[in-house]
Amino acid sequence: MTSRRNLLAAAGAAPALYALGRAPEAQAQKAQDTLRIVLRDAVVNIDPYYNQLRTGLVLAHQAWDNLLYRDPETFQPKPLLATAWRQVNDTTLEFDLRRGVKFHNGDDFTADDVVYTLNLVSSPDSKVSTPSNHAWIEKAEKIDDYTVRVITKRPTPPALEFLTLVTPIYPSKYREAVGPDQYSKAPVGCGPYRITRVEAGRVEFERFEGYYADSPKGRPAIGKLSVRYVPDSATEMTELLAGRADFIWGFPADQFDRLGRMPAVQVMRQESMRVGFMNLDAAGRSGADNPLTKLKVRQAIWHAIDREQIARELVQGGSRVPVSPCYPSQVGCDQEAAVRYEYDPAKARALLAEAGYPNGFETELATYVLPSYGAAIQSFLGAVGIRARISQLQVQAVLQRSHRGELPMQLGSWGSFSINDVHMIFPVYYGGGNDDYARDPEMIKLVEEGGGTFDTEVRMRAYRALIKRGTELAYWMPLHTYVTTYGVSRTVDFKPYADELPRFWLAKWK
Repeated sequence: MTSRRNLLAAAGAAPALYALGRAPEAQAQKAQDTLRIVLRDAVVNIDPYYNQLRTGLVLAHQAWDNLLYRDPETFQPKPLLATAWRQVNDTTLEFDLRRGVKFHNGDDFTADDVVYTLNLVSSPDSKVSTPSNHAWIEKAEKIDDYTVRVITKRPTPPALEFLTLVTPIYPSKYREAVGPDQYSKAPVGCGPYRITRVEAGRVEFERFEGYYADSPKGRPAIGKLSVRYVPDSATEMTELLAGRADFIWGFPADQFDRLGRMPAVQVMRQESMRVGFMNLDAAGRSGADNPLTKLKVRQAIWHAIDREQIARELVQGGSRVPVSPCYPSQVGCDQEAAVRYEYDPAKARALLAEAGYPNGFETELATYVLPSYGAAIQSFLGAVGIRARISQLQVQAVLQRSHRGELPMQLGSWGSFSINDVHMIFPVYYGGGNDDYARDPEMIKLVEEGGGTFDTEVRMRAYRALIKRGTELAYWMPLHTYVTTYGVSRTVDFKPYADELPRFWLAKWK
């Protein structure tokens, strides 16, 4: 509630803030050719393989290139660092690499960089933040300086999507010379922007003048990006209204119309591939006496929360409630396979009584999403007797606790790294890794079956069984799709896309 009051106060102060300098500040930044970006989720390690954050992925795409590029309109892959590719057999991909590409430090890009990167991040010893993004790679092999082969452990249908979105290429010589710690402080890629400064709370970028001319990303129109992290949405909103920021995103939907009336700000929204969720500790990782290990308790929680109301009134903008635990457009996300749970608090209370908790129980709900979302969940749970103590933390803190198995309930969001296949969500939350709070051997088996073949019928059969079992046993609970809100200075021409990847290299001054 405090956050909401602050937000309203900030929005109410907008005319005064604008009068005090919003327009002059914006024009000054345009004259300095610097786009000022304010983000809530601080990226502790800018190295894209060592953070699990959406903001980390967004920043990575500005400074690093992958082998392929996703066309933001069609979602089709286009040549980027690879100019051509072919499926040699079920477990072998071959890529022809672009010649004449330079890294930001002047090193030439060759097959050695691709082989180094893929073999490093696919090794368990690398300790990357999201191992499932690369665990499908058996090895990468150099054929010659501009040809590589990627050998997969088994058939991997979304392999090209992984190589398009979550596999930026390291400069092998530089990273080996400076080591991983120094690399995270002075990173080098070969993307449209180069990083000039990394420090606590800030990252600075400038246009890479040596960027290759035939990249489908194109040469950035804006010369510099200045990224700052702030602790909450109220501060984020204030920075935009005060003229100290040109771009924010993910602010509360109830501020959309108010912000849109500000003369120096434009607002937009776009449904993304992000799903809000609750992860329930069915496996008892947070303690064997955790009530959530009981099926009827978990089913009670699924019945206790009015997901339609959250989507309609909190998220807004056309948010939907996925029936299955995935984003509806993802390959394998069969909505008909799911067991459905209607909002029914009376049934929830009855299930709790049957489970041995007629008076409910106390528990913890850890979250990093907007406080209003956590408050809504807390209220719905409280109405059936579950007294949830909210731990409102930064993203990294929640993830660290989650990976240590400390959380009975976690409220979060998952954007699948914008990969349009359930292979990017099921292995994470059902595959036996750090984020899996079900630890169900049958689910793990189905994850492996669905992700290990090009046979569409086999894949879909495994995923249908997984969805049915996962919803029947009330494991990972999908709450709603996210509709991302954007607040942008009217001096900037910016377009959002459905994959929730702001492409600042396409932005320009009006």
